[in-house]
Amino acid sequence: MSRIEEPAAPLADLTDDLALALRLADAADAVAMERFDSADLRIDTKPDRTHVTEADLATERAIRGILDAERPGDSVLGEEYGTSGDTSRRWVIDPIDGTHNYMRGIPVWATLIALTVDGVPRVGVVSQPAIGRRWWAATDQGAWTTTADGDTRRIHVSGVDEVSASSISFQSIEQWDDVDLVPTLEKLTRAVWRDRAYGDALPYMWLAEGRLELVAEFGVKEYDIAAIAPIVREAGGRFTAFDGTDRLDAGSSLATNGLLHDDFFALLHEDGAR
Repeated sequence: MSRIEEPAAPLADLTDDLALALRLADAADAVAMERFDSADLRIDTKPDRTHVTEADLATERAIRGILDAERPGDSVLGEEYGTSGDTSRRWVIDPIDGTHNYMRGIPVWATLIALTVDGVPRVGVVSQPAIGRRWWAATDQGAWTTTADGDTRRIHVSGVDEVSASSISFQSIEQWDDVDLVPTLEKLTRAVWRDRAYGDALPYMWLAEGRLELVAEFGVKEYDIAAIAPIVREAGGRFTAFDGTDRLDAGSSLATNGLLHDDFFALLHEDGAR
């Protein structure tokens, strides 16, 4: 079972793995940007009726090719090509998170690359080349970003400690409606200072940078959040499923600045929400 929280066992050094993840992101950026905003971009529909572009497929193939050469003993889970291998070390890939933005020429999309060890996400890279931004983290190595100006800096969540002063992203009303929690969402939006539905990976990165205090989402897969969890955690935040468990496969996420995690959890579950 994939988990979000860390076990007590000591870790092997992750420096080389993080360096590889950043190189994977470089390769992914080059492939994805080549076809971004192209008038003749090929778009197909998957069996679950979601869209996939030729760039999604090519980007994941590029990442897998490097992993096959440099980490042949590791397993891989990717959104487009499924799972290969069954080992304690697994690379988790979403080649283009935000495919619908990508196919409409909206620059808010990202490649998500994670390494999980014994089911726990240890390395995460979120790369958004269309806006010139990248974020990354590895356990015990902090969370970092490169800005559009090329500057690298360490990031940390906010110090906001009152729900009424918080700014949040709920991702989309449809997600909350799908799990019959629109009344809970309405209550949440009335309790906070500001709410927006930014969507996809970017609001989690804003949370890690101290710009938001909560991001909550439903209908997510492991490849949607595995890269995000270590960045939020290393920035000082907390990341759980909506039900408070530490599973990556629970189908939901609740990321906060840490200081408000328990308060948000209590507010969201006052009426017995699951």
